[in-house]
Amino acid sequence: MGKNKLNLFQLTIMTAVSMMGSGIVMLPAKLGQIGAISIFSWIVTAIGSVCLAIVFGKCGMYSQKEGGMVGYAEYAFGHSGNFLVSYSYGISCVIANTAMALSGAGYLAELVGVSLTPFETAIWTAVILWASTILNWRGPGFTGKVSSFTVWGVIIACGLLCTLGWFWFSPSLYLYNWNVSGLPFAGAVTESITMTLWAFLGLETACANAERVENPHKNIPRAILFGITLAALCYIVTTNIMFGIVPASELANSSAPFGFVFKQMFNGYVGNIIILLILINDFGALVSWQFTAANVFLAAANAGHFPKIFKKLNSFSAPVLGMIILTLIQTALAFMTVSPTLIKQYEILVDLSVITTIVAYLLSMASVRVLMRTAGCDEHEIKYISMLAMIGSVYSLYACYASGLQAMAYGGLAIFLGWVLYGRVADNGKREI
Repeated sequence: MGKNKLNLFQLTIMTAVSMMGSGIVMLPAKLGQIGAISIFSWIVTAIGSVCLAIVFGKCGMYSQKEGGMVGYAEYAFGHSGNFLVSYSYGISCVIANTAMALSGAGYLAELVGVSLTPFETAIWTAVILWASTILNWRGPGFTGKVSSFTVWGVIIACGLLCTLGWFWFSPSLYLYNWNVSGLPFAGAVTESITMTLWAFLGLETACANAERVENPHKNIPRAILFGITLAALCYIVTTNIMFGIVPASELANSSAPFGFVFKQMFNGYVGNIIILLILINDFGALVSWQFTAANVFLAAANAGHFPKIFKKLNSFSAPVLGMIILTLIQTALAFMTVSPTLIKQYEILVDLSVITTIVAYLLSMASVRVLMRTAGCDEHEIKYISMLAMIGSVYSLYACYASGLQAMAYGGLAIFLGWVLYGRVADNGKREI
């Protein structure tokens, strides 16, 4: 047994926790528009996510290139693939972090008991974004400590709901909330696919460091399967138990759905404690992902794909100038996507984030066969992983379709802009023709 290496149990928990950040905090409000029938969206997403994550686990084990998905895509698509994944994943992080800050604004307003106008919501979203950015100026060590502590907020909230919530669960109310949208089965499942995939974003980072794992060839695939199953069960039980406690229509109109449910179960005091826990988790996840976004742009700048300004570090090794630029973009996004309701604005941001993330996913899935052949893997294993990559790709394309034409159009424009930038700032001497 290797010293200081992760065993199967530790790796499983790490895999589950990497996905259980802030993705679930506003999810019940969206699913409240659909009803309990969204459980089938969870099942479809869990299957697709398992396929994606197993392929990412194999890529992490065999890739000789640095940068995670950026390195994986380079096997099949060269430096242009490297750039496109860096750009699309970086943009997805920028958008996703804006959505996290928006959900934080909703929970904060509920905690202090105020009702925000759409413009005020955008202002508080910007304040939360800048606060998380400034905290990151202390460097990666501080960021890691914050995120490892704050993730317990959502774990405690979900754990309490999954165990205590059954005492308030009403089967008749659950059936009443089954399909409040009135959509046919396929339409109801499709309507909530992007939101359920949003909850699993982060699976691409799970178990990527094979050198830190005991018996990685066996334990990494198992940990991915067990970890995603654990996260999926938590998501499914948590969101579905809510449909047996409160009417879906009230859940859909809440800006802090977890707090709203606990207030119905207990009282306002307990509900506010849960809101505070979720808010702490959301802010901690945002701090971590703000640093991740800046480092995606930092790595791309070091590769010659992005402007040199993203490479500048302060004395704590934090890319401060890059963070400031990205936070300015996020502030603009917060105001550009102002909508009549917080959940509508949240949906717009989530759909755009999912679209841009999927670009990186698809390039990684398409590269796994080349990557594994380069590593000298067994042909039987290559065929098996290639089949999972195809399933993951089909699911990803389905999620693109489910996000809607508007999100695909704006996401496509964002990606096309990336190619314009690549032609201006990429290092032509390194680019393959």
